[in-house]
Formats: sequence, structure tokens, C-alpha cells
Amino acid sequence: MNTVRSADPWRDTDVIDARAPRTNQAIVGTLSLLAFVTGWWPILALLGAQLAIGLRFGRRYCLPCLLYFGVIQPRFGEGPIEDSRPPRFANMVGVAFLGAATAAHLLGATAIGWGLGLIVAALALLAATTGLCVGCEMYKLGARLRGIRPGQILHVDLAELGAERHEGETVVQFTHPLCTDCHTLETELRASGRRLVTVDVSRRPEIARKYGIALVPTAVAVGPEGFVTSRIA
Repeated sequence: MNTVRSADPWRDTDVIDARAPRTNQAIVGTLSLLAFVTGWWPILALLGAQLAIGLRFGRRYCLPCLLYFGVIQPRFGEGPIEDSRPPRFANMVGVAFLGAATAAHLLGATAIGWGLGLIVAALALLAATTGLCVGCEMYKLGARLRGIRPGQILHVDLAELGAERHEGETVVQFTHPLCTDCHTLETELRASGRRLVTVDVSRRPEIARKYGIALVPTAVAVGPEGFVTSRIA
């Protein structure tokens, strides 16, 4: 079955099908729980090693990625496209916990090892079943702590963005062509009749850096002089 993809899973690595991380989380969570039930802790080491290999060498070396993009996605179609950085960070957290669990077992601290393994199982299964990814939320919180937080954009140079000056309000949306939420927001804004200027961060990364855009979609309403009056997304 041929799959029509808006994002190539091997080339467009700055975004990812949202169902892929959840497939990975389901596998990690299930196998971590299996390790505890069977008492065979090397499963935790193998899971940590697989996550680390995928992070270091890319999706083609990630077994759950190969399963999802090669078997599951062609049969069920592409899911929503999202920023790949939060789930990637979540995988880093998983590697840290699984690595610590493995080290604890090797040192004979089995209680600590199983405790860490069960934390991985619980968080991974929570993300897989509900979509609540704690590691992803940690990434977003970290972005805010680094200074990339709501309300930071105070003024936008509309002329720099190629926008004509108008009386009244203009919405400036920072977007990405492969971002599903970006397309949804843009459609809603245009349907509401608001004057909209979009900035593709993949084509204008220098603008994204200037305004501290860590995640898309980000949208602000500005007045005729470019001063931000409200934050929309």
C-alpha cells in the first residue's frame, strides 16, 4: 500500500509523525514492564542501548521507527505532524533512566534498578495511552527557563517580514510547512478574517533566532507600529 506523506520520515527529521513516538513509547513501556515481571533486567539495558543508537545515528537505526514507518504507517496513514525536538528529548531522558537502572543492577542495587525501570515503564505507557509525554513537557519547560517563554516578544518589525503597514491589528504567525498545528491555526485565523502574516522558520531561521522562536506555531497580534498587543499561540 502506498502512503502519501507530507513529511519524509528519513529526510524531514525536524518534524515527526506524532504516532511514531507513541509507538516507540508503547514498546519501551511494555518491554520495561516485562523486564520487571520476568526479573530479566538486561532488557532494560537493551532498551537503553536501542534508544541511544537511534539518537546517535538516526531513525534508520531505531527499530521502533522502522516498525512504525515501514509497517504501521503504510497501513493506517500518516498522523499529525509535530516538532521532533520534544520527543527526542524524551528519548534522552529515557536513555538516562535506563542507563542508571542498568548501572544499579550491575552494582547490585536491584531495588533502585527496578524502581528506575518501573518509572520508565509507567511514563512510557502513560505517553502511549494518553499522549501525555512528561519528557516532552520537560523540554518545553526547559525552553521557557532558557528565556523562550510566552510574552517575550514585545515588538515585531513588520517591514522586515515584508508586510505592509495597516491601521488596526495584524497577526504574525511563525510556522513550518510540515507542522499540522500550524496549518490548523492559519486556517482558523484566515477564516476569522484577521489580517495575517506568516513567517516560515525553515526558510527564515535568522528571524526565528531573532525573536526566540523555539516551538511552532507561535503567533502574536501586533498594532500598526509593530508592538505586540497579545499572544495568540
